[in-house]
Amino acid sequence: MSKKCKITGKKPLAGNNVSHANNKTRRRQLPNLQNKSIFVPELNKNIKIKISTSAIKTIDKLGLMPYLRKKGLTLKDIL
Repeated sequence: MSKKCKITGKKPLAGNNVSHANNKTRRRQLPNLQNKSIFVPELNKNIKIKISTSAIKTIDKLGLMPYLRKKGLTLKDIL
């Protein structure tokens, strides 16, 4: 399963751990993704998607369909 948000497109970043002795080792910074069930009143049913916590907060504020319209997406794009 991919570690990518279905709506915002957030995905893992790559960087270095740097020790006190300035040794560098590669690391990944993963996005905070959650599996969430969201009710869509237009379809009158719940959908399950994997989205970031920032997207969850915005959906709680605006609603799913207005947020998708703002991002230029449809329900088919995220399912």
